[in-house]
Amino acid sequence: MSPMTVVLVHGNPETDALWDPLVDALDRDDVVRLSPPGFGAPLPEGFSATCVEYRDWLEGELKGIDQPVDLVGHDAGGIHVVNVVMHRPELVRSWVSDVVGLFDPDYEWHDMALVFQSPGDGEQLVETMQIRTAEERAAQYATVGLPIDIGRSMAAAMGPEMARAILGFYRSARQPAMAQAGRDLASAAVRPGLSVLATDDPFVGSNEIRRRAAERAGARTEVLDGLGHWWMVQDPVRGAAVLTQFWNGLD
Repeated sequence: MSPMTVVLVHGNPETDALWDPLVDALDRDDVVRLSPPGFGAPLPEGFSATCVEYRDWLEGELKGIDQPVDLVGHDAGGIHVVNVVMHRPELVRSWVSDVVGLFDPDYEWHDMALVFQSPGDGEQLVETMQIRTAEERAAQYATVGLPIDIGRSMAAAMGPEMARAILGFYRSARQPAMAQAGRDLASAAVRPGLSVLATDDPFVGSNEIRRRAAERAGARTEVLDGLGHWWMVQDPVRGAAVLTQFWNGLD
C-alpha cells in the first residue's frame, strides 16, 4: 500500500486541539492538522478571510504535501474542504465533510451565524466573546460537551484576529453565496467523498438536506446516530472507525 496522509481542518471558533481525541483513536503517524488563518494560526496581512481565500489557502497547503491526501473537514473547515474538491479535486485522494448540507439551496444559516453576518450585531458578539476570560469561555464550551483542556485551547485563541476572521468568513458565506457555490457540487464527485451525518448537530441543516447535498456531491453518507456537532470529541472511537472504514474501502 502506498503511503497516505490524513489532513484534518477544523472550523470556528476552534483550534486543532479539537482533533486530539480523534487523532489518538486513529492511532496512525501520518496525520497532519491544518489551522485556517485566524483560527489558531496567524491572519496574514491583507487576508480578508472570505470563503474563496480559505479555499485558496487550503489548496496551497495541499500542494505542499507529496503523498496522496485523505482530506477531512469539520464545521467551517468542512466548507473549505468541499470548496477545494469542487475546484481542484486532483489535490486529494478522498474527502470527508460534516457540513455538506450547507451547500444545499434550501439551507438557512443558524442563529449565531446570522448574527455574525449582521453589521453591528456581529461586531458586538465577537467583542463579547473576547471580553470573557479564557476560563469563562472554556467553562462555556464545557456546557456543550467539550473537555476543559480542549476548551482552554480554543478560548486562548480567541482574540482580535479570530474576531476578524469570523466576521469575514461568515459575511462572505451569507446566502445566497452558499447556494450559488453548491451549484458545482456535482464536480466534487470526481473524488470519493464521505458525508458525516451526526444526527444531533443543530447547525448544519436537516437530515434530508444533508443527504440530498451528499448525493449531488457523489458522497456516501455515514450516520452517527445520537452524536452532535463535536462528534469527534463525543465518540472519537466511533468517528475513527467510520473514517478508517471509508479509507480502507478505497484501497
